[in-house]
Amino acid sequence: MIEELWKKYKDTIPYLFFGVLTTVVNIASFDILWQFLGWNYQIANAVAYVLSVLFAYVTNKLWVFNSHTSTWGAFWKEMGSFFLFRAASWVIDQGTMTIGVSLLGWNGLLVKFIANVVVVVLNYIFSKFIIFRKRS
Repeated sequence: MIEELWKKYKDTIPYLFFGVLTTVVNIASFDILWQFLGWNYQIANAVAYVLSVLFAYVTNKLWVFNSHTSTWGAFWKEMGSFFLFRAASWVIDQGTMTIGVSLLGWNGLLVKFIANVVVVVLNYIFSKFIIFRKRS
């Protein structure tokens, strides 16, 4: 039974595990830069996002989607695609932060958590069906 579940969800389970770790990297980096170092929340958010995307690329490539590229060209194409789609999801993340913090006056960490939930779902869709899809 467990083996059947693993086979059925072999991409989803590690994605959720490493997605949680990526979220921890993102939120912890944001919190350190924003609250402890006193950075502007938008700059702290952008830097935290870059750090979490670097972490996510390595974990997604190696352990989630087990992607192997046979040429440098394929590697750069895959990595470029990953970062391009993460840039798109960053726009959503940054927009959520700006609306939640600047316009609505909500707590930055609460808004960061909400933004991360949305971004994790979008990034899974981008990764599974576009970036790391099995090519014939």
